[in-house]
Amino acid sequence: MIRLARVGARKQPHYRIVVIEKDRARNGRSIEVVGTYNPRTNPASVDLKRDRIDYWTSKGAQLSDRVGKLLANAPVEAASAA
Repeated sequence: MIRLARVGARKQPHYRIVVIEKDRARNGRSIEVVGTYNPRTNPASVDLKRDRIDYWTSKGAQLSDRVGKLLANAPVEAASAA
């Protein structure tokens, strides 16, 4: 599953977007970190490794509701034609 893991100080949330087994704890050992999300900036900053997210979803990983919304709202980087 691809979901958020909370890090940061009390009342200052910052999240990692992680690939983790569904039955593990929220901040348990993850398989891979595929991005970050900081809701405290204006606008909220989202950094995603889209190629790794596509890889894991092709292997059967499911997105959590929040990660799905972040992925849908994140700007798509234009691929540069070389």
